Amino acid sequence: MGSMEKVPMLAEGYEKLTADLKVLRAERPRIVDAIEEARAHGDLSENAEYHAAKERQGQVEAMISDIESMVSRAQIIDPTTLTGDKVVFGATVTLLDEDDKPVKYQIVGQTEADASKGRISYNSPIARALIGKQREDEVEVTVPSGDKFYLIDKIEFI
Repeated sequence: MGSMEKVPMLAEGYEKLTADLKVLRAERPRIVDAIEEARAHGDLSENAEYHAAKERQGQVEAMISDIESMVSRAQIIDPTTLTGDKVVFGATVTLLDEDDKPVKYQIVGQTEADASKGRISYNSPIARALIGKQREDEVEVTVPSGDKFYLIDKIEFI
């Protein structure tokens, strides 16, 4: 187990995790039944159903333990209650790229990140470069394709 540091997330991320946990916990008895049923088929060394069920059981238990850990350390952040002129977790930041084209990102928890929706994890390179910065600050981000430069145009808490 790692340290017991808080895991920041939005309320919807927390709700999704607890819903996932419920689904996984509900799967437990079905896996046990599948193992019992497969065991009844005799020779376990050549019993694919048994091995598949045991493997799934291991995966489910690992996922449950990961999610339980995150849920127990969750620090739920409501962006609408935040204020200030610095970029922090939960902020929605509008950046201008080198061509003055606006790009908008919200800084969210790891489990909530979805680049296609403009939601980036707080520990991603872009978010790390933005956190603590203010409007009009220039930010340099090193990405696989090279260095990118942005100007912080707007910081919102929505």
